[in-house]
Amino acid sequence: MGLPAEDERPASPRDDEWPEAEKAEKLARGAALKWASGVFYCPEKLEGLGQYRSRETQRNSSIQSRLKSTVQSYLEGVSAGLEQLRSAAQEVQSVCQDLGAARWALLDSADRFQGLQQMRALMAEHVQLASVVQVLPQLFSVHEVFSHTLQLLRGQHLLEAHAKLMMMEHLRDDILSQLHLRGLSSAQATVLSYFGGLQELNESLAKQLWDIVGSSLQLVREDPVLFVTAVRIIEREEKIDDTLLLEATFLPPGRPKGWRQKFYHVLQETITGAHFRAARMDTEGPGLARHLAALQKDIVSELRVVKDLMVQCVPAHYNILSVCTATYHQALISHLQDILREDLDKQALFLLLEWALHVYHSPEMMGHPDLLPEVDVSALGPLMSPELVELTERKYVVKVKASVLVWMQRTLEVEFKEWFREEEPETDHKGFFQSALPVIVMQMLNENIQVASLITDSLQQKVYNMALEELEAFLGRLREALVQCGKEHQKDRTIPKYYVSYLLAMLNNNLALSSSVSSLHPDTAHGEVPTSLRAALDRTQKKACQLLLEELLLDLQPLCLQLPSRKWLSGSQLVSSMCEVIDKYAKDFSRVKKPVFTLLLTESELLVASQYLRALMQKKMVCKSEEERGQLCDRLLQDATQLRELFCGLGLDRSQQSLEAIFALRELICLKDPALLGLEVLGFITKYPDVSDEHISTLLDLRGDVSKEVRHMVLEMMAQHPQVLPESYRPIFSTILVPAPELPFCLRKGKCA
Repeated sequence: MGLPAEDERPASPRDDEWPEAEKAEKLARGAALKWASGVFYCPEKLEGLGQYRSRETQRNSSIQSRLKSTVQSYLEGVSAGLEQLRSAAQEVQSVCQDLGAARWALLDSADRFQGLQQMRALMAEHVQLASVVQVLPQLFSVHEVFSHTLQLLRGQHLLEAHAKLMMMEHLRDDILSQLHLRGLSSAQATVLSYFGGLQELNESLAKQLWDIVGSSLQLVREDPVLFVTAVRIIEREEKIDDTLLLEATFLPPGRPKGWRQKFYHVLQETITGAHFRAARMDTEGPGLARHLAALQKDIVSELRVVKDLMVQCVPAHYNILSVCTATYHQALISHLQDILREDLDKQALFLLLEWALHVYHSPEMMGHPDLLPEVDVSALGPLMSPELVELTERKYVVKVKASVLVWMQRTLEVEFKEWFREEEPETDHKGFFQSALPVIVMQMLNENIQVASLITDSLQQKVYNMALEELEAFLGRLREALVQCGKEHQKDRTIPKYYVSYLLAMLNNNLALSSSVSSLHPDTAHGEVPTSLRAALDRTQKKACQLLLEELLLDLQPLCLQLPSRKWLSGSQLVSSMCEVIDKYAKDFSRVKKPVFTLLLTESELLVASQYLRALMQKKMVCKSEEERGQLCDRLLQDATQLRELFCGLGLDRSQQSLEAIFALRELICLKDPALLGLEVLGFITKYPDVSDEHISTLLDLRGDVSKEVRHMVLEMMAQHPQVLPESYRPIFSTILVPAPELPFCLRKGKCA
């Protein structure tokens, strides 16, 4: 409880002098206060107060004894230190006195040192003169050594000559270095002039070395000593270069020589010049093939020499095999690019692509067992970049396209020359007409696609696309040729003699082309015929069918012109003649394969029906009595039945025939009560929605008994019931034109009748 008062006592001078002690004392007092508060706070702990007091008394005694021993040892150390300081001070004072005495002695003898400076200069001059005297014999023998070295070089004693040369260079460089250090640059020109023969010797030695390096591939096979000697000399010079460059104090003239880099350069130039710098080479297919084969043989042979022999003649760090491999690779890249700048034919382009993409990496060349695994060109990149391959493939496709165009045009010309022969076209084992055209065309296209597949898939796809384009263009030219041939035939139907037969053969050829196109696709399982090509095939088929139907029409027209007539009503054999013509053509049509035969039969039946109906609507006859209408109905029934039975007998089902229109028309003619014509006509136009007012009006005229009121009623009813053509409807009447009605003749200023 007096502790706070003690804390508030004024600070003593000792406290200001030792702040750490004050801080430690405050911490100790705080700890003691905290401990005392804890003890006196609990009454039961007061019983042990005596024990606490005795224990703290013992602890204080122990601490005081340790402090005393520490202070005692510290005081002893301080005493020893002070003693040493007193001794050191005395020694320093003694040294200062000695230095002062020495200074006065030096000042007294300063004049005497001037003579020593002259002696030092004389000594340096003496050393220089001694050095000069020492090298004088060598200096006097320089020109003699030059001559001897030149003789050694001429005798190809290269190592001895190089040793002499190094000795002379060392002597010259030593002298030049001394002059450089002493700043006597003006004297360097004299030294260089005196040693001027070194330049000639260097050039002579270098020339022989590079000649040896240029013949290294031959020398290592016949006598590798010269080549090894050259490499040893090059390595000596490289070490000298490295030493001088490391010192970097003085670099003699002509250094660094860099002969190792020159070695690589000469070797690369030798390889490039030997194989890839021909003044002019044959870039045609056979010549280029021989050139590439020679390159393949020579490169493999020379790399085997490098791998088996040259590697043993040079240090390992030369990496001579890798250097040679990279040299051949880069030279080939440039060489192929030079060749591709020429206007090459398709064979040459194919050879280059095949050689660069397949042969080069094959076991026959860079993948040869004798070269593996040391030779690896995979890290050097491709011989032809992807861009160059793409460009070359396009050039190849252009050349192939031009060739295919020529061949197809020639095939087309030969095909149509055969049309004018005095014999029918050839037939297959089933008797169908055919020619060699589809086989030639498809074989030509397929061969080009298969050849392209030997290079890359992309080239195969390009050639495939080109083949389809050319086939489509060929079909267009084929149609033009068919049209031209048809025009010539119309001028003289006897030329070509077998016009119909060759048209049928062309239809079979078109079928063969259509069925073979999918086989051209690289993936035959997914070979779909493009829409444009399918359309071209369809147009070709339609054109040939059209020409055949025109031929049939020319034979039917003279017979159709006789319809209708009184003679026809009386029982003429006109339709029988028509059936004979149709049957004749049907027999010809049987020489074409079934899909087209059915199409021709269907179109022929439509042609016959439309021509028959057209003849009835030419307003050539009007029934004058009910008896004539009866005869007309009988004749229509007989003719339509005869024609229908003919086509049924040829294999055309009744549901596919258009002759039913004649039966329906007959019903209009046979109707006895004209007042019922409205209903009959309504049923007729419902069945045949392409029939027009003109058609119905003409049919009513043919009856001969229809009044104006009935006609008006029928036509008005047709106007009230317009018809829409169904999608699957086959037009019949829309192709039949009705003659325009003749206008009545009118007098001037008169009324029309």
